[in-house]
Parts: sequence; C-alpha cells; structure tokens
Amino acid sequence: MSSTTQSPGFRAAIALAVTAAASVALIIWLGDDAYDWIKAIHIIAVISWMAGMLYLPRLFIYHCNATAGSELSESLKIMEGRLLRIIMNPAMILTWVLGLWMAWQAEWFHSYWFLAKFAAVFVLSGVHGHYSKAVRLFATDQNTKSARYWRVMNEVPAVLMIAIVILVVVKPF
Repeated sequence: MSSTTQSPGFRAAIALAVTAAASVALIIWLGDDAYDWIKAIHIIAVISWMAGMLYLPRLFIYHCNATAGSELSESLKIMEGRLLRIIMNPAMILTWVLGLWMAWQAEWFHSYWFLAKFAAVFVLSGVHGHYSKAVRLFATDQNTKSARYWRVMNEVPAVLMIAIVILVVVKPF
C-alpha cells in the first residue's frame, strides 16, 4: 500500500465518510423515529469516547515508567494505538456527527448553554488531538512528558465531562 493510504489523515477521512454515510442512512431509514435512536447512539459514542479519554493517559503514565524497547513498552505501544484507532477515533467522530445533527434538529445553535457545551466539546477534541500526538511520540520512543504531567492531563477530560453534562442536563442559561 502507498504511504497515502497508510496516513492517519487518510484513515480519519475514510472513517468520517463511512460514519457520515451510515448516519445519513439511519436517519433516512428511520424517518421521524430517528431522533431517539440517534440520541441513544450518540450517548453510547460519548461513553466510549470518554472511556478512552480517561484510560489513555493512564497508559501513558505506565509507559513513562517503562524502559524503552522493553516488553512492557512495546505492549503499551500496541494498547495505546489500538485504543486510539479502534475505540476513541470512531467514537469521537460519531459523537460529533450525531451531536451536530441533534443540535440542528432541535435548533439549539442559538442557545447559550449549547454554545458553551460546544466550546467544551471543542476543547475536549483538542485534548484528544494532544493524546493522538502523544501516541505517535510514545510509538517512536520520543515522549518528553513526565508521568506527573500525564496524571494532570488525566483529569482534564473528567473536568470537561462534568461541565458538558451539567450544561446539557441543567441548561443553566
């Protein structure tokens, strides 16, 4: 295979296209009943994404303490890569695609609570990108961050999740 089809950007584009196509097909197939099904799938995707966002930095902490090239280090590289590619990336894409569709359906784009939630999810996506870069650095034994750094970064998704849930459930403004 060429290096173009192996690139993370190409794979992400394919995953996004497949997810979008499947979502559109589901919406067309279910018609008026689509909203509740889309919301259920969205919640499942959010839970999956958050599980990865909370677990991956824990793997980074263990990886910081592993000797480069050791059996543990090599196992962690595989675990980190698979967690990101197989669970986190598809879950994040589903979260975004389905969440934006629901916001459009419910006409939330002018609600202040939604704009605040959107900003928090955008920041969470930035943290996801930071974690993606870290997976690539760990895979080549080039991580420069300490275990303490990753302990702190482990809390960021949790704080964002709390804010997002409060904004969605309470809709304070």
